[in-house]
Amino acid sequence: MKYLHTMVRVSNLEDSLNFYCNKLGLKEIRRTTNEQGRYTLVFLSAPGDESAMVELTYNWDPEAYTGGRNFGHLAYAVDDIYATCKHLQDNGVTINRPPRDGRMAFVRSPDGISIELLQAGPALPPAEPWASMSNTGSW
Repeated sequence: MKYLHTMVRVSNLEDSLNFYCNKLGLKEIRRTTNEQGRYTLVFLSAPGDESAMVELTYNWDPEAYTGGRNFGHLAYAVDDIYATCKHLQDNGVTINRPPRDGRMAFVRSPDGISIELLQAGPALPPAEPWASMSNTGSW
């Protein structure tokens, strides 16, 4: 058995690609458009690791998606949790659960999908402004 991907439905493909690629740093691997089925699939992976992918499913006909956390969350290991959170914050992403412990943070995609960021290797020493930052919203 081999893990292939996790699928999440998105309501705005451009906003989602901006978040996942430009802010979070994933890379588009492939794209499939099905005119008869009226949907587009975009597969993304972390740079250098195409074995684990996220499939963004964009249905062309509007549909409301609620409870983005109802399936759990996506998780990514990062080289520097503080630098990653700073980059996301500088690009308008709310840090819902700051990395107070130097190890774990949560953000949300434009569709409310919960994204867990984990420090690769041992936790970093607690540092400001993260150590004293409160949670924002739900994660």
